Amino acid sequence: MARPLDGVLVVALEQAVAAPFATRQLADLGAEVLKVERKGEGDFARGYDSAMGGTSAFFVWANRGKQSIELDLKDPRDRATFDRLVAGADVFIQNLSPSAAGRMGVLADQLRRKHPGLIACDVSGYGLGGPRTDDKAYDLAIQAEGGAIALTGTPEQANKVGFSIADIASAMYAFSSILAALYRRQSTGEGASVEVSMLESMAEWTSAPTFNAVGNGVVPPRAGHRHTMIAPYGLYGLSDGSDVLVGVQSNRDWAVFAEHVLLDANLVTDQRFADNVDRITNISALEAVIDQAFMAVPAEEILTRLRAGKVTHSQVRDPLALWQHEQLRARDRFMQVRTPTGEAEVYKSPFNISGTGGPDPQVPALGEDSSDLAQRLLDRAAANLAGP
Repeated sequence: MARPLDGVLVVALEQAVAAPFATRQLADLGAEVLKVERKGEGDFARGYDSAMGGTSAFFVWANRGKQSIELDLKDPRDRATFDRLVAGADVFIQNLSPSAAGRMGVLADQLRRKHPGLIACDVSGYGLGGPRTDDKAYDLAIQAEGGAIALTGTPEQANKVGFSIADIASAMYAFSSILAALYRRQSTGEGASVEVSMLESMAEWTSAPTFNAVGNGVVPPRAGHRHTMIAPYGLYGLSDGSDVLVGVQSNRDWAVFAEHVLLDANLVTDQRFADNVDRITNISALEAVIDQAFMAVPAEEILTRLRAGKVTHSQVRDPLALWQHEQLRARDRFMQVRTPTGEAEVYKSPFNISGTGGPDPQVPALGEDSSDLAQRLLDRAAANLAGP
């Protein structure tokens, strides 16, 4: 069975994470992606670290399954090659700054004036137009601007999210928008200009606490170890010094937790904890009850009660513990990839579509086009120009 995006050719003028992670999803689903990189230097994410056997972990993560070509777009001959590559593509994506992209003539609308059937995607920090259009934007800058940092941490200290959440959010909106545009093009033949802003993506992902703040006229306090709007839902200490995450999301869950874990049925009718709003209002009293119950017996006794009551709970795993997660290992969610510096083990794609093979295990060296993708794009461009 063919992979969903077999036959789709993508040209990507990309670097760092936001656009590369979007095109990696396309590659995982069968599209062929040609990554256009600076001559002699390449995507600067190649140099972030050397954790994957000499290759950057960030680069391996975001660039599996692609091909690479080195071009200097200020050189007339290379620019002519680039233009022909785009003319042969189904999809083009770039994440230069809007001003730089505009000067180079690679914004989506600029390209679609020449190629109406192209699906062209711009990914930028703040979006086209508005007072912040040309401001530099990296992941942490957008975490700050988009509300994530203010919502994360303890009452005393705001913290960043521990991974590239703004990059990933915008990447996934670019990816899903491109899929939608490809689906529409199948029936209409119409291309599309797609614009994705990292700020707007982050604002969407922080919408629930924002709406809560706007509706109540007050910013939800950072709670560090627990959810700010649902209780009890967070980390609670056990008597052996470890933590367990407990999730109670409904009054029915609360009744089970009170009776089977806290062993106090009276808590179900206690008006301080009658519903979620009451439990949040009286969160200090609630957590005192939980702490007292959890510390009074061995940790394994609490875990046994949680399991017996089928109360949602989980371990708190660091990255090394996650890498050995029994569920991921049992489901064989790992694969080997070939990098420019050797082999490395990575996660398989979360896509599990029946009848399709796995993703291409190649992480390209700078300028590596092992499947002659660039030539096929040029041939397709020539055919398009020749017409029927």
